[in-house]
Amino acid sequence: MFDIKRKTIEWAGRPLTLETGRIARQADGAVLATYGETVVLATVVYGRAPKPGLDFFPLTVNYQEKTFAAGKIPGGYFKREGRPTEKETLVSRLIDRPIRPLFVKGFKNETQVVVTVLQHDMENDPDIVGMVAASAALTISGVPFMGPIGAARVGMIDGELVLNPAIDQIPTSDLDLVVAGTQDALMMVESEAKELSEETMLKALMFAHAGMQPVIDAIIDLAEHAAKEPFDFQAEDHSDVVASIKSLVGEDIKTAYTHPGKYDRRSGVDAAKKTAAAALVKTDENPDGVDASKFSAAFKECEAEVLRRDIIENAHRVDGRALDKVRAIVSEVGVLPRTHGSALFTRGETQALVVATLGTGEDEQYIDSLQGTYKESFLLHYNFPPYSVGEAGRMGSPGRREIGHGKLAWRAIRPMLPSKEDFPYTIRLVSEITESNGSSSMATVCGSSLALMDAGVPLVRPVSGIAMGLILEPSGEFAILSDILGDEDHLGDMDFKVAGTSEGITSLQMDIKVPGITEEIMKQALTQASAGRLHILDEMSKAMDAPRAELGEHAPKIETIKIAVDKIREVIGSGGKVIREIVEKTGAKIDIGDDGTIKVAANDQEKIDAAKAWIQSIASEPEVGTIYTGKVVKVVDFGAFVNFFGAKDGLVHVSQIALERVANPADVLSEGQEVKVKFLGFDDRGKTKLSMKVVDQETGEDLTDKINAERAERGEAPLSEDTGGRPKREGGGDRGGDRGRRRRD
Repeated sequence: MFDIKRKTIEWAGRPLTLETGRIARQADGAVLATYGETVVLATVVYGRAPKPGLDFFPLTVNYQEKTFAAGKIPGGYFKREGRPTEKETLVSRLIDRPIRPLFVKGFKNETQVVVTVLQHDMENDPDIVGMVAASAALTISGVPFMGPIGAARVGMIDGELVLNPAIDQIPTSDLDLVVAGTQDALMMVESEAKELSEETMLKALMFAHAGMQPVIDAIIDLAEHAAKEPFDFQAEDHSDVVASIKSLVGEDIKTAYTHPGKYDRRSGVDAAKKTAAAALVKTDENPDGVDASKFSAAFKECEAEVLRRDIIENAHRVDGRALDKVRAIVSEVGVLPRTHGSALFTRGETQALVVATLGTGEDEQYIDSLQGTYKESFLLHYNFPPYSVGEAGRMGSPGRREIGHGKLAWRAIRPMLPSKEDFPYTIRLVSEITESNGSSSMATVCGSSLALMDAGVPLVRPVSGIAMGLILEPSGEFAILSDILGDEDHLGDMDFKVAGTSEGITSLQMDIKVPGITEEIMKQALTQASAGRLHILDEMSKAMDAPRAELGEHAPKIETIKIAVDKIREVIGSGGKVIREIVEKTGAKIDIGDDGTIKVAANDQEKIDAAKAWIQSIASEPEVGTIYTGKVVKVVDFGAFVNFFGAKDGLVHVSQIALERVANPADVLSEGQEVKVKFLGFDDRGKTKLSMKVVDQETGEDLTDKINAERAERGEAPLSEDTGGRPKREGGGDRGGDRGRRRRD
């Protein structure tokens, strides 16, 4: 029944198996990839005819994690997987980016790649396995795909590069780098790093490229035995239409691209397109004209050719800048004074309004993953409203682009955040892109850095980011562009984003539209990006070069105290009764950790102090001999009860109220009166003993030594802690020696 083909290799110390012919046989291509004990199924299905009216390639990649892969049942009311998680969205993008440029140019048949995680061994992340499986499925499917690609993850542990580190090794790694590439070149880069140098990053990239070669060889071996017949596809030839457009409006397009402003430039190009369409597109009046979709593709090709040749031949960019020049930058902080921290970062026609909000442990986000549920205390959300590009459009939930750009900025900033111990706040950044013309994600990085410093978050160092572009001609000529515009991104061959500090790189992301780039191009791009990044940091420092010394007045204040673990239950109380009462009466937010660390948060210092004092009174004991300020809660014939240590009350015996004899405590004290008392310890029955008479009620000074010195001068015995000043008698007791037990007859 099954015609199973299988290929197994040893890869980074673990077996990798690629299998086809047993599962999902009706798909055009299906590969079951097993790495360690992580199992991923990738399938490919493509249409045999192009969708009419499309001028783009309709490729969809869906990566999905099934909770059964980790032996779990989904949470929530509906016990089944719902909308894609952030991880699923990001990995879908991760797979899409390196495979999309490798489809034959002009192929517009609907294609869907579905990657499903079937089993997770908690050691090998399924994202790399999914990329490998998708590449193998595409290679054997018969679709016009110029692959295969390989993929690898690289870590840096104790200064050594590690290929495909285990999941539990990543937290201790200085680098988390994911690379995809062909036999000859790199296709995609995604990374987070702890201020690594350009040389180290380049070394890691080449290490990853070498590390994925056995996988590419394994896919080729599998394809030799299992590949389907290649799909007979001939790309449409647009050259005659391109030539016609060029002769008609070539000069108009060239003139349009001399306008530095985006609006004027697009208006000029649109006018040229309209003129060419009127002459060339098929209509009732012009039945011999070309199809509208064919014209659209040809015009884009013509437009790209004009722009690219001008850059290659004349080093002339659309806004007149030199190839390595960054646009004018304006940085502002504190633009929204009622927020905790805010910044407006403008670079040319790209602008990001970034707002930082500080919260407590209650605000941490719970994230469900196959590895388990964990809490995230740093959140960054990126929004791209349609008005930012001068368009009207749909507003709704964040799409793949928003999630991807937000995660890139998150990776860039995170290595520079203070530790949770040093700064126990939950941090949320929101980046609203208010204008966009190239690299809004890097504007988000710059704005986020400024907003955090404005909020008083002690960043290790400010972070900036720059987007690099590439024009690569078939002849091998190339030009690398710093701080690319939208047009240079759309019509160019690379979008290479580099973020970091003055000390090194914190994040890299690369997407390309050509079948790979070489080490030489990568090296030059990194060098040029470094200079641009440092220039942007200088411009940012004009607004703010270091975090504020204090948090903003509207930010919550958090203080941390430590209690014994065995006291946690007492602080919480039965059914949370005690902790609820503390929160209700003090107005502070309280977060209790399993190790006895308690974070107390409030906007008002008085609320924090009150909550801390209450907790400490429960979790600790008063110190003998210490002076406390308390309130009289009840006056009785034999003294007064004083609340002196949080919830603790103690008795000031009538003999301890004053040095002179007090006949009736009510004559001296009243309920609610504030008094200063000295804690004397506990009596034989464990009752708390307090004294007022040895404390100066004005200053809080302990008068015991002074009073005893005066008594000694008079030949009197020292004060007793049990009586109104009478000395303790020999033999114990206050009324003489041991009188024995009275016998009853």
